Amino acid sequence: MRVLIAVDGARGQALAADLPDVDAEVDVRGVLASDAPAAAAADAMAGPEAAELLGELARADVLIVETGRATLTAELVRACDRFGVRIIALCARDADRRVAAVFGISARGIDDDPADLLEPPGEDAPPPPAAGRVIVVWGPGGAPGRSTIAVELACELARDGRHVALVDADSHAPSIALATGLPDEGPGFAAACRQAGRDSLDAAELSRISESLGNVDVLTGINRPGRWPELDRARVTGALSACTAWADDTVVDVAAPLEQDEEIVSDLDGPRRNAATLAALACADVVVAVVAADPVSVSRFVRAYPELRAAAPNARLRVLVNKTRSGALGIDARGQVRRTLERFAGVDEVWFVPWDAKGVDAALLSARPIALTSPRSALTSALRRFVGEAIAPPVPVTAPPARRATRRRVGARAA
Repeated sequence: MRVLIAVDGARGQALAADLPDVDAEVDVRGVLASDAPAAAAADAMAGPEAAELLGELARADVLIVETGRATLTAELVRACDRFGVRIIALCARDADRRVAAVFGISARGIDDDPADLLEPPGEDAPPPPAAGRVIVVWGPGGAPGRSTIAVELACELARDGRHVALVDADSHAPSIALATGLPDEGPGFAAACRQAGRDSLDAAELSRISESLGNVDVLTGINRPGRWPELDRARVTGALSACTAWADDTVVDVAAPLEQDEEIVSDLDGPRRNAATLAALACADVVVAVVAADPVSVSRFVRAYPELRAAAPNARLRVLVNKTRSGALGIDARGQVRRTLERFAGVDEVWFVPWDAKGVDAALLSARPIALTSPRSALTSALRRFVGEAIAPPVPVTAPPARRATRRRVGARAA
């Protein structure tokens, strides 16, 4: 049995040494960087090394690959199917297992006994892991800072290596692409909704249409307000459902309006302007309600609170008071907001983010998240504390070993 191993660092070398001891018929043909087969399958003309790797892959019987979005791709799976190569996916995280499940590949643990790796999966294989979370960021009308908080929340959740998706589902005034300097000529979320309407949206397609913002994958919003009919309720629900199989956490920025009056005044069965917001809230596991620390925003939140609870009855609600400063509320601004929300909305848990005009301006000037331009800002620190206390800290992920700076030819790696 000819085996190629695409596992980084010492783990790949150890696996190459152990497999022949387990089965004398195993012939380890090479140890590669985890992303090398996927890169070669995507572009065989990238160089002689890629062509040589594909030739080695065509002669192999088994490919053992350390699974991730960049290492297990649709191109690699198609190439292995064409060559008749069996893929064994080594997974360190639930997100990696979901990637393997998308392609119908049985997942194995990264530290599983080498003696069990080459055995076919049994009938009692464990069920696929639970889907990822949907975290919706909502706020009342005005400018409480919904989009800013959504971007920073996604960056904070991605700090320890989890796969985080950021979705701009605002059907009134989308702004994430503009604020972060991402291209929006082909809005990613609108494309995802179209694919969801045709039941053809999967992890590979989401990876293709998303834009990268550091460690976060972004589905940008519509680039013209008139495109809001593309975000109907069924499509948005389907797109977010696909995102839960693609990412550990999906952070969704939505518009403020929650009204459904348009269904009353119209007898036509057509798209609704607020359908994207209402569908996202119905899918939410957690709702982060962003309120600006001023009398107008607090009043608007209190009046909209019953509609918010009705739109997201099953979600955990976390109230985040943004732009906290004494200038708009006088002495003891936090105490005044806390007492007001507790008395008029029954909200007894509130978190605060300080007014950080300098950090926000620097981020807008460079079109990057505050977490990247001012990682030690007061806003970033407060949001980090909020995530740890209110959203629940992400599961720690062991970072893969550092890749070697030098690259060798496939023949040199062959056993």
